[in-house]
Amino acid sequence: MSPDGLEPGILLPALAAGLLVLSSHVPLGAAVLKRGIIFLDLAIAQIAGLGVVLAHGLAGESLESPLLNQAGAGAAALLGALFLHWRESRSPQRQEAVIGVTFVAAACAALLAMSHDPHGAEHLQDLLVGQILWSTWSGLVPLALVTTLVLALWFGLRLKDSSRGFYLLFAVTITASVQVVGVYLVFASLIVPALVSRGSLARGYGVGGVGYALGLVASARLDLPAGAAIVLALIAVALLSLGPAQISSSGQASSK
Repeated sequence: MSPDGLEPGILLPALAAGLLVLSSHVPLGAAVLKRGIIFLDLAIAQIAGLGVVLAHGLAGESLESPLLNQAGAGAAALLGALFLHWRESRSPQRQEAVIGVTFVAAACAALLAMSHDPHGAEHLQDLLVGQILWSTWSGLVPLALVTTLVLALWFGLRLKDSSRGFYLLFAVTITASVQVVGVYLVFASLIVPALVSRGSLARGYGVGGVGYALGLVASARLDLPAGAAIVLALIAVALLSLGPAQISSSGQASSK
């Protein structure tokens, strides 16, 4: 690190990772809010994380590889998305409850799978908080390719208008991002910008970009965990973008 803690060789790839995540998560987050299934991202992210844990446990440390982790996460997330889509088609009014139960089940299954792993606590922390500061330019290529494909299908072929297409694209996007930024940042990147975007993707991207930049700088300068610092920075920037008057009016409306 440089004397002031700001090392461009570490922070710039991390920021690029955050911007790639935001490029797909902001429009998906808006769709999640519109559909009223806010915790879908947590459930799919946790299922993808469970897939990584199971792949790691079945293969053992000697066979551990990024490709294996990606395959485990992708398979688990796609199966989870298909299950949740099926449940929505049968009982849409209970979908949020089903999503919540699915998240808890996946989280507990991951805990049990890691209970006999000597590195279980470390893997759990990586799953929740992510390893964004370990991002490298070459390591971001798969995320960039997946993001480009998802955005092309989302806006070009308008798969967002298909319920099954939405769930499958969501699973692919979460799979690619959760291993880079972790479950907490996946949720924050989807929901926080969408809450304050007011239907404007540009506003959502702006809030997200500033939040990631400030969180990374704070993490470097104060020697804080990057994932947690970015989540709090995103929330702070979102609140500042609303202004005191809107925060106050929102609070009054919710109390009535």
